[in-house]
Amino acid sequence: MVVADNDLSSKIIPRVLIVSRRTLRKNKYVDFVGEYHLDLIVSYGAVPVIVPRVNGIHSMLQSFEPIHGVLLCEGEDVDPSLYADEEFSGLSPEEMEEIRKVHAEDMTIDREKDSIELTLARLCLDRNIPFLGICRGSQILNVAAGGTLYQDIDKEVITTSRTKHIDYDNYDGHRHEARIVEETPLHKWFEEMYIMVNSYHHQGVKRLAHRFEPMAYAPDGLIEGFYDPNRYDPEKGQFLMGLQFHPERMRLSGSDEFDYPGCALIYQEFVKAVISFQKKQVNATQLEMKRKTKTLVKSFSQTEFLEANTVLSKQQENRLKQMGATVRNSCVYMKRMKRKEEQERAMDKLSAERLSDLLSFHHMMARLCSDAIKRKLLEPTDRTIEFSSSFLNY
Repeated sequence: MVVADNDLSSKIIPRVLIVSRRTLRKNKYVDFVGEYHLDLIVSYGAVPVIVPRVNGIHSMLQSFEPIHGVLLCEGEDVDPSLYADEEFSGLSPEEMEEIRKVHAEDMTIDREKDSIELTLARLCLDRNIPFLGICRGSQILNVAAGGTLYQDIDKEVITTSRTKHIDYDNYDGHRHEARIVEETPLHKWFEEMYIMVNSYHHQGVKRLAHRFEPMAYAPDGLIEGFYDPNRYDPEKGQFLMGLQFHPERMRLSGSDEFDYPGCALIYQEFVKAVISFQKKQVNATQLEMKRKTKTLVKSFSQTEFLEANTVLSKQQENRLKQMGATVRNSCVYMKRMKRKEEQERAMDKLSAERLSDLLSFHHMMARLCSDAIKRKLLEPTDRTIEFSSSFLNY
């Protein structure tokens, strides 16, 4: 990426924020992010910036600016109170206890992580920042946009086509079929109507937020992927998407090779959007700075600025005039410096012989000028003496 030497903001590598997940290790909490996400983000030209899942960090997210993209992935169940409405399942305490026994680790609600990720998702929705949600990240995006979730697929999705969405005995190897919707980004990347995807979840999208369109379905009808068609154009920095499966982990057994080339293309296109978004931000910032500079110089250079602001005191007017004079003088000074630099560059192009001749010429001119000055200095004295004598004679 080519950047201007004097533009610090454009030297920043595109930044993708990723929220860590907290786990207990050796009686201490440890925050982590899956390495596959980090590797893919870096390999396509962006830098992952990890947002730690720390109490209170949701109120400090402005410290992570500039934000050029957000990737949310992995984590426990989203707090049901965040999306409860008239469609709320209302599972009985007995059913919830059954679910808790099967999915004990996932059902631990992490409200701080919820708060951090919902804040980031809504920020991306408001500011058109590229966003990719994987698994839990797709659920967060749907909730942030006004959608709802199934608290437990097995208990709530009633269908003749039962689909196993998690297999603890064959965690990474488990796959189920997904039907891809034509003329969607997923169809473009995978170039197939049916693919086998991995699955690590017991919750999923129930009511899809209005702005989104489905990209893939599981056999039981559960949405496996969605996007905002009005916010998808990586070349222009637009990307807003959620995937229930984990493309970064869809790899051949005992290998780093992906099940499908489309798995890597998802991250490639996401980072492309991140890079384009950053360029747009930098260009917009530069244009705004130029506009403000021109306005400032024009305001200080024209007297009508002062005449229009009649509420200014005399002291303020004088101060503004002084500042205007400073701006004008600095412009003149810069022009002189530029001419001096041009003259120096011209001199550097001359040969040593030419420079020697030029130096001899200037020495000769200096002597001639010195002699002429001496004669000029003597002339007024002679005339004064002559005038005094004439006056006395008179």
